[in-house]
Amino acid sequence: MPLYEYICQDCRTRFDVLRAMKDADAPIACESCGSPQTARCLTVFFAQSGGKVVAGSSGGCAGCAGGSCASCSN
Repeated sequence: MPLYEYICQDCRTRFDVLRAMKDADAPIACESCGSPQTARCLTVFFAQSGGKVVAGSSGGCAGCAGGSCASCSN
């Protein structure tokens, strides 16, 4: 099962939940305040195999997912 990241619209807490793909966008209560006002976040990841980047950014700034933002050090 994949791990999904969510954010609470009320308390701004970010939390991760391991759940089936079919349930990824189903409502889920915030782990901190219990609010049902949550949304799934777009999560960027990085993977490396044999010294080569196979997914995500090769370093610097994971937020831009490709080294194209001004804050990246690529």
